[in-house]
Amino acid sequence: MLTHLYFPTTSIVSLLYVMRSGESAEIAVVGNEGVVGVSLFMGGGSTSSGALVQSEGGAFRLSAEVMRREFERAGPVAHLLLRYTQALMTQMVQTAACNKHHSLDQQLCRWLLLSLDRLQGTEMLMSRALIAHMLGVTQDVAIEAALKLQDAGLIGYRGDRIRVMNRIALEQRSCECYAAVKEEYDRLLPLQLAA
Repeated sequence: MLTHLYFPTTSIVSLLYVMRSGESAEIAVVGNEGVVGVSLFMGGGSTSSGALVQSEGGAFRLSAEVMRREFERAGPVAHLLLRYTQALMTQMVQTAACNKHHSLDQQLCRWLLLSLDRLQGTEMLMSRALIAHMLGVTQDVAIEAALKLQDAGLIGYRGDRIRVMNRIALEQRSCECYAAVKEEYDRLLPLQLAA
């Protein structure tokens, strides 16, 4: 049973669907625009997904009871949380479609861009195992995909560090899923509301 919600400030959390076999697939990325634990204010109390810190950093923690009381007031906080939940659902749907219909190269670009949007700067700390886990492939396949992007001059990749060298080219190489998710977040969570 979940007891708290988490509001990442400088961290990134991946929401994962975990299969009975223990295998998992990323369904969304949450950063400083969102909250981990939406089921607590949506009335579910628990969820079939898990959460994995993708990039360490800070977060605020709030008890589920305090959030439930605030949400039931149906004021500005509740309306903002509902808009966020709609944006999160869009990201989940796009991720599912992307994983089914787009190349690994496009999926990696989408994932890097979504992660980059939730960090300050252009550098990310991502282990080979994490990249493989998020993309649902072996480490060798994940490294090969990352090295392709490096050879194309889009990223610098050394050890566990990824630096985006050419964001515009990374966006162009990504599928339409990244743009669809970004547009929905921008529409539902304008900067002045998300700050």
